[in-house]
Amino acid sequence: MIAAATINQTKTLSSSEIFRLNFSNLNIMCFQLKPEIEQEEGISLSFHLSRILPHIVVVWDKPYFYAIGKSNNSMSMRDFGIEWESILEQIAAEGIKDFIDRTWQFQEVPLTKTVSANVISLFAYQVLKTSKPYPFSSITALSKNGVQVRREAEFWAEPIEIHGTLQPAITLTTKSKFLLTKTLAEFYLNHADKHNPEKLLIDLNVRSLSGDIQGNGTIIQLIKEPSLIHKQKLIGQAKNEISKKALQDNLSNKLLVAVKFGKGKKLYEYGMAALRPCVTSATANKFGVKWGDLLKETKILYKKRTELLATYKKEAENALNNYGFELGLSINSRDYPELFWQPQVAIENTPLLFGNGVIGAQSKILTGLSRGGVYHRYYKFSDPSRPIRITVLNFCEMGLDYFIEQLKQRLKSYKFESLFVNNSISLKNLSGTKARATVEELVNELEVVNELIEIRPDIVLAVLPQSDRNADEEDGGSLYHKIYDLLLRRQIASQMIYEDTLKNPDYYKNILNQVVPGILAKLGNLPFVLSEPLEIADCFIGLDISRESKTKLSGTMNACASMRLYGKQGEFIRYLLKDTLIQGEEIPKQFLEGLLPKKEFEGKTVLIYRDGPFRGQEVANLLEWAEAIGCKLILVECRKSNIPRLYNLVNKTIAAPEKGLALRISSTEAVLVTTQVTEKMGLAYPLRLTVITANHRALISPPIEQVVETTLKLTLLHHGALKMLAYQCQYMERIRWQNCD
Repeated sequence: MIAAATINQTKTLSSSEIFRLNFSNLNIMCFQLKPEIEQEEGISLSFHLSRILPHIVVVWDKPYFYAIGKSNNSMSMRDFGIEWESILEQIAAEGIKDFIDRTWQFQEVPLTKTVSANVISLFAYQVLKTSKPYPFSSITALSKNGVQVRREAEFWAEPIEIHGTLQPAITLTTKSKFLLTKTLAEFYLNHADKHNPEKLLIDLNVRSLSGDIQGNGTIIQLIKEPSLIHKQKLIGQAKNEISKKALQDNLSNKLLVAVKFGKGKKLYEYGMAALRPCVTSATANKFGVKWGDLLKETKILYKKRTELLATYKKEAENALNNYGFELGLSINSRDYPELFWQPQVAIENTPLLFGNGVIGAQSKILTGLSRGGVYHRYYKFSDPSRPIRITVLNFCEMGLDYFIEQLKQRLKSYKFESLFVNNSISLKNLSGTKARATVEELVNELEVVNELIEIRPDIVLAVLPQSDRNADEEDGGSLYHKIYDLLLRRQIASQMIYEDTLKNPDYYKNILNQVVPGILAKLGNLPFVLSEPLEIADCFIGLDISRESKTKLSGTMNACASMRLYGKQGEFIRYLLKDTLIQGEEIPKQFLEGLLPKKEFEGKTVLIYRDGPFRGQEVANLLEWAEAIGCKLILVECRKSNIPRLYNLVNKTIAAPEKGLALRISSTEAVLVTTQVTEKMGLAYPLRLTVITANHRALISPPIEQVVETTLKLTLLHHGALKMLAYQCQYMERIRWQNCD
């Protein structure tokens, strides 16, 4: 267990996007509704109350509602309770269907104790969200064919624990967003494919112009030539003038669209003038722009980011001052050094164990592999003379002889022989469909006896044209995934490289640094592990679930649950995949129990990382099973959204944080920087780590600092990223621009 005294505080000045809230003499009341209201309804109702009431903001914190009035509010909080019935009538008059037939009894609750930091933080968030006019400015970074890349503010409640007490705070950050300035009606009427509305509109992402429903929706159905009676019914149900007007134009006589928002099953019918298309990787080409070009414009240089955050802080203060709030300085290592953390040993100096007992620093992986070879050879390659059989599929108009020779030499330096078969295939002048058919035929031939190699290859190295990078969203998909899927079904490993990474021989060294360890790991070898065992647990599990919505199966998700198991030194042990249909977000109990066989895990401590929050009864089911088989669990959530960024400060300008920088949000939560990228790639998002706590004999809740250090060390075991993911992001990552902003 890591004691507080061993925590290494930051050497350079670091900062965050979290701002403390200062306040005095807040005008607050508390009330509850009878019958009691559930969380989803409570959050929704509080938003609508805040939106329609001119001087009052309402939040919900189970089981109560809290209201705050402006400092100079002419309407007293007592009047709020008296006017409750008329307020409900106003909500009903706006046609908010979730509440139109609901009645609640209003009951004021005396404030007998200090309002919590969470409620104060939620007040600030709700003020910024519902203020009219909207308090934040928007900057257009690019405008082309009606598509804009905009810099906009994002914010959320972020209470933070300081000196053992939770303090109210909010996060202010900037986000680049895409916006089409045309309405859906304008887009449709001016598009060359308007004669085929199904192809053009179905599955298109849209947003409501009026904001009556928050978030993006997807067009699921078209209603052609709706009847007058049907339109009149919709007009009567419309919540606002924008929706009503869109249902009365000429286009609505010919075509309406049915939209599904979020994860709900309900479809909402709109006239197209009431919607705006969303620009995504799947739709960018429909708007005459390249997705890659848009992504490049999302990157915000450090100096500009500094200016934006300063502007957002001033704009937020202007809105918050009306309610008695002031924003303090951002949480930084000068004022709060105890909240910031870095590993005692610089991450690049972490000792790793290679073959033959060779120990080397993380920054000298290539030296370690050359001196000792891999930590563990897969049984197929236990005989060093047995070559790795590599088939090269070259789909580009370029020679690869020099690159292949470099691969051979690098593999040999790591004590592996290799045998290459090089196939060059021209896809020039082939349509996407014919190109994919050619690829499939070629992959099928890999299993046919070859005059040079009498058995199939161990791994296929495919060199893909640059145009394939953004082909995933096209109707037929990318060659990348075509090859990957075909080889996966045949249990043949694959390694993909794009042609632009090979055109400059100066890049070969960096590419080899990524590709060769990656090839060795994909073939079952362990290039290296941590030289010192992790103390926190006996083994580690990464738990993830991937979903793909099925349009025709409303509410159903085609899901693949996956588990990867690692040992005390981070050595990969095995993985488990399970395809299933899952209702909602929760991983089934049967699958969770299958992760932990009693024979293998009895008497052990297991740390489970959940990608995203634990859902439903997942924690309860895991703990019940752990107690039954006699093991202990450490449960950690890893979240990748709504995370405040961390920065280093250089000459009063923000700069990229060092890998390993962490901010302690509370005794059970921290934000951790796990990767570094160049400025032109933006800033990668940190991870939010949350340790689950509960009074259960099978659950262990270690200090958050220990979890942070463990997580950081485990990130070093990405065998295809010698520069801590930087080179992978720069040269190899297929969606290299999408995960940084």
